[in-house]
Amino acid sequence: MTNSELLQYCMSKPGAQQSVHSDWKATQIKVADVLYAMVHDVENRPAVSLKASPELADLLRESHKDVFPSAHLNKAHWSTVYLDGTLPDSQIYYLVDASYQQALSLLPEQTRQQLPD
Repeated sequence: MTNSELLQYCMSKPGAQQSVHSDWKATQIKVADVLYAMVHDVENRPAVSLKASPELADLLRESHKDVFPSAHLNKAHWSTVYLDGTLPDSQIYYLVDASYQQALSLLPEQTRQQLPD
């Protein structure tokens, strides 16, 4: 999977908006100003940083060498995943979906209702 393919998937979510974080050379994907994905290169490899529960983050890190704590984000909740590693694309898409759902859960009900379908 490439950064471009993942970015396209992230942007297909209702209310998704992207911006560039120039200091980190990363594309941030947010829903109503809540970050749920950061697409970037790590050690010249395509990668994405995603939010997960601390339990899921620990499990993924223990099970996959291509998943590790994110450098610039809260390491208990954010993991970086190499897109060209051993994690199947379907699992990466699942993690994007889970991160998006966590972001939605932080939004007020009225904001969630105003998102496009």
